Amino acid sequence: MSFAAPRRLLKPALLLVVLAVLAWLAHLGYRVWQFETLFAPERIVENFRNMPKLFDTNLIRNSGPVFELETAPQALPQDFSFQGKTIAISDWIKQSDTTGLVVMADNKLVFEQYYQGNSAETQAISWSVGKSFVSALIGFALADGSIKNLQDPVGQYVPLLKDSGYADVSIQDVLEMASGIDFDENYADPKSGINQLGEEIFLGRSTNEWIAKLQKAGPPGKEHHYISVNTQVLGMVLEAATGQDLASYMEKNLWSRLGSEADARWLTDAHGAELGFGGLNVRTRDYARFGLLYLNQGRNLQGEQLLPAQWIKDSVTPRTVYLQPGRSRFEGIPALGYAYQFWIPQSTEGEFMAIGVYGQFIYVNPTRQVVIAKNSAYANYNVDGDRMEYEAIEAFRAIARQVGKGGA
Repeated sequence: MSFAAPRRLLKPALLLVVLAVLAWLAHLGYRVWQFETLFAPERIVENFRNMPKLFDTNLIRNSGPVFELETAPQALPQDFSFQGKTIAISDWIKQSDTTGLVVMADNKLVFEQYYQGNSAETQAISWSVGKSFVSALIGFALADGSIKNLQDPVGQYVPLLKDSGYADVSIQDVLEMASGIDFDENYADPKSGINQLGEEIFLGRSTNEWIAKLQKAGPPGKEHHYISVNTQVLGMVLEAATGQDLASYMEKNLWSRLGSEADARWLTDAHGAELGFGGLNVRTRDYARFGLLYLNQGRNLQGEQLLPAQWIKDSVTPRTVYLQPGRSRFEGIPALGYAYQFWIPQSTEGEFMAIGVYGQFIYVNPTRQVVIAKNSAYANYNVDGDRMEYEAIEAFRAIARQVGKGGA
């Protein structure tokens, strides 16, 4: 009996196994390099407009009619004041690494400009601006009965979380970033929870299973502690309650009715779970359209009521003492308040905002009837990101005074 033939077959098979292992290691190395250089100054702009090329995605089609934006061009103010200094708007746009800026006043497009190679067709990464979209989807699910009550514990909807710290935390406490979960959102610390989560995603592991291991640091409903995993849990609740993934539910209830001009994409992990805490990729004009929905009390540009007006009000009204603006100060500036995944400045004009890391904003001023959408790639975020965000608020206010109702 001859064993020569099996030996001859064994060598090519072994070679294939070795090549497969080498290919897997090369792919893993490339993923690690992508993770390590995602926010590198020399790559950040290009990465932020190409996130769907770096991650898996779910498509959100603009399957409804497009509501064209009426234009009425206006000039922006020359400058604004921040911390006793006068800053030229042109300098602020450049120094904050702006990639897109859209200004709406009285439902009209009054200013639009793109920078650093972005264009009106660029799908810009939302980062935490996407949290406000998840909040809107919670509003839709509450309105259609998929979610019964905001006081329901998340473990009632998501079996995966029944042994986690989230099991008995109410949907409302998660919405308000008051879950009590032990998690660190410090982007500057490589060992923080948010960076560990990012590593899990890039290495192809399950986002939701990792979150299901988290436990409480304290009781829920006692203090505001902003952590991105809370929004991921809201996404898990939505998927369980509606029987649809976030992209499909958003397309049906929001994107097909908002008048959006382009498809959007929601980044997913390797297991198909949308990154609800910050994975949306949307054109800057469509970020502005979302802001208009909230400015107009839940109505789209054709006057159709998409979200209940009461939901809009609740979403941007801090409910308890620990959510109020001004309860602490940052370099002499009153800290922002919080509601249902929206930030609330201390203001007499009813302002509210969606804010994302590295300089993403949707600013809404109901008194002035102004919405501003800004995308950025602010590479120094880990150095002075808080200052950059407060400076942006003052720039937005100066713009609103110039172009909005009541004039300068």
